[in-house]
Amino acid sequence: MPNKINKLAVLTSGGDSPGMNAAIRSVVRTCAYHDVECVGVYRGYEGLIEGDFKQMDARSVRGIINKGGTILKSARSEEFRTKEGRQKAYQKLVDNNIDGLVVIGGDGSFTGALIFNNEFGFPVMGIPGTIDNDIFGTSHTLGFDTALNTVVDAIDKIRDTASSHNRLFFIEVMGRDVGHIALNTGIAGGAEEILIPEEDLGLDRLVDSLNRSRTSGKTSSIVIVAEGDKIGKNIFELKEYVDENMEGYDVRVSVLGHMQRGGSPSCFDRVLASRMGVKAVETLLEGKTNYMVGLIANKMELTPLDKAIKGKTKINLELLRVSDIMSI
Repeated sequence: MPNKINKLAVLTSGGDSPGMNAAIRSVVRTCAYHDVECVGVYRGYEGLIEGDFKQMDARSVRGIINKGGTILKSARSEEFRTKEGRQKAYQKLVDNNIDGLVVIGGDGSFTGALIFNNEFGFPVMGIPGTIDNDIFGTSHTLGFDTALNTVVDAIDKIRDTASSHNRLFFIEVMGRDVGHIALNTGIAGGAEEILIPEEDLGLDRLVDSLNRSRTSGKTSSIVIVAEGDKIGKNIFELKEYVDENMEGYDVRVSVLGHMQRGGSPSCFDRVLASRMGVKAVETLLEGKTNYMVGLIANKMELTPLDKAIKGKTKINLELLRVSDIMSI
């Protein structure tokens, strides 16, 4: 029989995403509901090593569900990558009578949690928090929906300028390895082209496509580029190529950058975070470990951490076809 859990810790790790605070709130209040103590770990795994803990109760997380970022802060920890660092973290948990750990983060954070469990047998549970939506085992990660809304709002504003000046805008969005943000916001923002890591459009085909758009009567264009797109070395190289091979367009570049991580979480992300927090805590209380909670077919499901880390998310092929049709 697994040991009874009387005290849990929660931390946020890796890049921040909208909805992390809502997930912290859910973990803390679910613990309170089940009469389990809860501590917050500041600065991710770095704080775990240093024992930077704070007792949390239902009232300590009031007023944070609508806030972006993470009240527990986040940090990269090189020391936690070492066996010695993880040993220090384990000892801090033992010294503070903590029986389980909830990790809110992405695949790097989950990798650390999995190694930690394998070495010390310490119960861990993952909540996927990343705007890239690149974690296997859930249709939506925390922050993805909010990031989409942030990007679409920016695209709408940039299109006003593009239309006023007959400009072609390349807009770079986050997505180093996957194009989920680019594909969804490109369709929602009415982009003429969407460049993602999964599909190599090619420079010549891009120019041909833009020429067709202009021939059809379009006087301005928006091209959404995922930062991991492989066509050019970077978005500025794309601009230079189009400048050299197309006439009549005033080509501009807009890199949205970290603004995509910020902002108040959407209703969807707040509800998702609340559901994930409850599922994560109650799964640990059932004696299960090494899982990530995720949303599949609108139900909370569990995916083993190793599968969540190693699995690959797939681009929605239907959305690619919709994009092609809408850009005519």
